[in-house]
Amino acid sequence: MKQRMLRGELYRFDDPELAADYARAQALLERYNTTRQDEQDLRDTLLRDLLGEMGDGVVIRPTFRCDYGSHIAIGARTFVNYDCVMLDVAPIRIGATCQIATCVQLLTASHPVGPEPRRLGWESAEPITIGDNVWLGGGAIVCPGVTIGEDTVVGAGLVVTRDLPAGVVAFGNPATVQRPIDERDAVSFLPS
Repeated sequence: MKQRMLRGELYRFDDPELAADYARAQALLERYNTTRQDEQDLRDTLLRDLLGEMGDGVVIRPTFRCDYGSHIAIGARTFVNYDCVMLDVAPIRIGATCQIATCVQLLTASHPVGPEPRRLGWESAEPITIGDNVWLGGGAIVCPGVTIGEDTVVGAGLVVTRDLPAGVVAFGNPATVQRPIDERDAVSFLPS
């Protein structure tokens, strides 16, 4: 079932191998989510044990939830704020220097529309890819199979159901491109 899951085919989540992988991840998350602020080294160690790939300088504030962890790759210097959920039934790839606000959900899992396969416990998944330097606003939900291009900004509370190109601002529900990022978005830094 695990190989079917990773290929994006219908699979059943009650497979013994998947159950063992899930139990391992949940034990690491339980430890991670109860760490204290002054235990940054322990947090880093637990995340490196949990995640498939993690660049230097990644910060994930507890609480954090995922299914397996091993299907998540996060680039260097990415910041993930409180209460993030990453359902990593399929791979989730997050670029470097991203800002992921509170309560963001990255959901690769999907279920059949037909009631009988759902009743029998079948599900599937599609990967999520987020480019470098993306900002996902608070409460944003990224749906299965979505790719978000580098430098894109996604407004708070959005449901992202389709791919978003690089270098745009998206808002509305579902998320739609509103405009490119341009010179009006530049910030001047003055010496203090």
